[in-house]
Amino acid sequence: MNWLSWLSDFFGSPDRRSGPDSILNRIAEHLALSAEALLYASLLAIPLGLLIGYTGRGVTVVTAMAGATRALPTLGLVTLAVLLAGVGDTAVLLPLVALAAPPLLVAAVEGVRDTDPDVRDAARGVGMTHRQVLLGVCLPSALPALLAGLRTATVQVIATATVAAYVGLGGLGRYVIDGLATRDYAVTVGGALLVVLLAVAAQLFFALLARYALPPGIRAQRRSD
Repeated sequence: MNWLSWLSDFFGSPDRRSGPDSILNRIAEHLALSAEALLYASLLAIPLGLLIGYTGRGVTVVTAMAGATRALPTLGLVTLAVLLAGVGDTAVLLPLVALAAPPLLVAAVEGVRDTDPDVRDAARGVGMTHRQVLLGVCLPSALPALLAGLRTATVQVIATATVAAYVGLGGLGRYVIDGLATRDYAVTVGGALLVVLLAVAAQLFFALLARYALPPGIRAQRRSD
C-alpha cells in the first residue's frame, strides 16, 4: 500500500532525526505554539467564566457567542490577522485563542453553576465573602468541568495549529504544507499522522489527569454522577 511506503520513507529519512526539520523539533514547535495559545485563552476565558457562572449574568449571551465562535473559519481568521498584524506569531495566536476560549468559557460557567446551592448558602451563612465562596467552594467543584473544557480546547488547538505553516511558522504543519507544495506525499501523510498522534496523546493525558490528579472527593462525586 502506498501510505505504508510513504510512512516508511518519512520516518526513515535522516532529516527527521536531527536538525530544524526533525520530528522532535517540529513537535516542540507545535507544542510551544499550542501551549501559548491555551495560556492566553485560559487567562481570558476562565476568570470571566467563573464570574459569569457565579453571578448568573450573561449566561445566555455566553452560550450564544460560544456557539457562534466555533463556526468561525480558522484559516480565514489567520488571513485576516496577517492583513491586520502582519506575518508572525500574532497572526496564528489570535485565531487559536479564539478557538480555545469558547470551550473554556462555557466549562467555567457551567462548572460554577453546577455547584450545590445548599453548599454555597452554607458557606455564605458561616460568614464567607463572595470571593471566598467563589474560590474556595465553587472553583473546586468546577474542576472536572474545567478539565473537560481544557481537554476539548487542547485537542482543537493541537489539530488546528498546523495553520501556522501558512504564514511561515514552524510546527507539524510544516510537513503537511511543504509536502503538499512539493507533492511529497510521504511528508504530508507523515505530518498528518503525527498531528493525530499528538491529539490522541493529549486526550490520554487529560484522561489520566482526571483520574489521578483531581482531589479524592471530586473523583468520588464524578463516579457517583
